[in-house]
Amino acid sequence: MLIKITKPSDLGERDVTPESVYLSRRRFMGGLAGIGAGLALGGRAQAAAPDYADVPAGDPPDWLAPKLAEAEPRVVAPTDPELDKLTPFDDASNYNNFYEFGTGKSDPARRADRLETQPWSVVIDGEVDNGGRFALEDIVTPSRVEERIYRLRCVEAWSMVIPWLGISLKDVIERAKPTSKAKYVRFETLVRPEQMPGQDSSFALIDWPYVEGLRLDEAMHPLAILAVGMYGRELPNQNGAPFRLVVPWKYGFKSIKSIVRISLVEQPPVNSWQAIAPNEYGFYANVNPNVDHPRWSQATERRLPNSLFSPNIIDTRMFNGYEDEVGSLYAGMDLGKQY
Repeated sequence: MLIKITKPSDLGERDVTPESVYLSRRRFMGGLAGIGAGLALGGRAQAAAPDYADVPAGDPPDWLAPKLAEAEPRVVAPTDPELDKLTPFDDASNYNNFYEFGTGKSDPARRADRLETQPWSVVIDGEVDNGGRFALEDIVTPSRVEERIYRLRCVEAWSMVIPWLGISLKDVIERAKPTSKAKYVRFETLVRPEQMPGQDSSFALIDWPYVEGLRLDEAMHPLAILAVGMYGRELPNQNGAPFRLVVPWKYGFKSIKSIVRISLVEQPPVNSWQAIAPNEYGFYANVNPNVDHPRWSQATERRLPNSLFSPNIIDTRMFNGYEDEVGSLYAGMDLGKQY
């Protein structure tokens, strides 16, 4: 028997951490364990393990600690020794957009400590044969955790280089066994206003929950991962703990945080920023230096860290530098209109 939730927005705070045994565990864990081991990443090379001596120690749950420790580093970025240095952890964890905690860049780091992330469960539903509610450990454990060093490009024209720890999104989708009707993947963030004060603000623009979506072939691409860590440790709350999407060729708002629902659907979902300002934020949100935001240029970006005397402005690359890997997904499309 599976838990059936009829509407994607029906997931309540109490549903995220149920006390009962999670359903469908054996079927979901046993389906396609280890698919990520054969990940095809073109010519991208293995990397030496980064030095995380200055990164504060984390406190991962017992099931996650060995997965993080076993992760192999892999550079999957346009690697320039100077240009693509890792962003310091302090910058990456203190300069964030996570409106569930406020609109200021420092709000998430100041306020996210109140978010409870253990235990955590995720509903997988829609056009699938193997859906239900699953404990996070049952989603992550069958897959290999890899360290992926990716560029992160915000639509606001700032950027970072972050070493994520995550699993293949493709793994998770294939274990859910999509039906022939599944054409898109819809994601939802947690709604818990007592712990996420931005959701309780009268000035919030977003109609919670925060929603994002991908075309199914985008979600199945080897570069798309579900992150459970960064900088050698578990995700800090302000960076989307305990489970977030990372899609490096798209603007950062596509990489939805604190995921509690993954739905396979037949029609393209309307993402939250697309609903607020469709003339500014489209469904695809591919990094494209040739298509400006209506209020600013996208031709260049400000690589963090930077300062008044060292602005660190660099040229933006098509698909954030991943054109060789993902360009074929958009063959024949007018990327100026389908933005």
